[in-house]
Amino acid sequence: MGRADHGALAGMKALVIGESGGIGAAVADALRQGGAQVTGLSRRTGLDLTDQGSVARCAESLAEERFDLIFNATGALVIEGNQPEKTIREIEADAMNAHFALNATGVALLLRYFAPLMRKDARAVFASLSARVGSIGDNGLGGWISYRAAKAAQNQIIRTAAIEIARRDRNHIVVALHPGTVETRLTQDYADRYPTISAPQAAQALLSVIDGLTAKDNGSFRDWKGKPVPW
Repeated sequence: MGRADHGALAGMKALVIGESGGIGAAVADALRQGGAQVTGLSRRTGLDLTDQGSVARCAESLAEERFDLIFNATGALVIEGNQPEKTIREIEADAMNAHFALNATGVALLLRYFAPLMRKDARAVFASLSARVGSIGDNGLGGWISYRAAKAAQNQIIRTAAIEIARRDRNHIVVALHPGTVETRLTQDYADRYPTISAPQAAQALLSVIDGLTAKDNGSFRDWKGKPVPW
């Protein structure tokens, strides 16, 4: 596994959304250790992705800033105590709506309000954490319907926004990233079934992938090793 180039991070301005979470905190720490200037947002600082007004206000508070990297580390597998469904017979509308509000619509709102804060006329990246289970092509197990569907919707949002954003500035890159099964609160009840990596390892790997992105990677879905993930 490669490590992020600390020389490339020095002087970078980065915005980490979801900084209070396991991966978000690790990414923010790795960026700061590399010499980047980091701004963090989370529910603790008043950002609620399920509230459009909250997203708009947080973006407005940073209106004069321009970032080389906007990294979205938000997301949830269990919302309000609702565990991932094992069967279609367990679908509850409110639980599914909550997944879409956070894991899909929330990301669309971030793109609407925060993408304009990407540095203009220079390479800038908007990277959003998705999940391999959001891949339709890679789904061979079923289950986890609300989470899978919301992440698949996020992937479509990322792909569509990437086309529009690159038309405005060909130096801008928008991608969805799968971080692996990371040892965080989100995965603690399921991690024993899959090989895991620590949050700091995931952060270094994801930043290494981001560092290697070029304009041709705009609108892509990649894992923490840099490999394409099927849509």
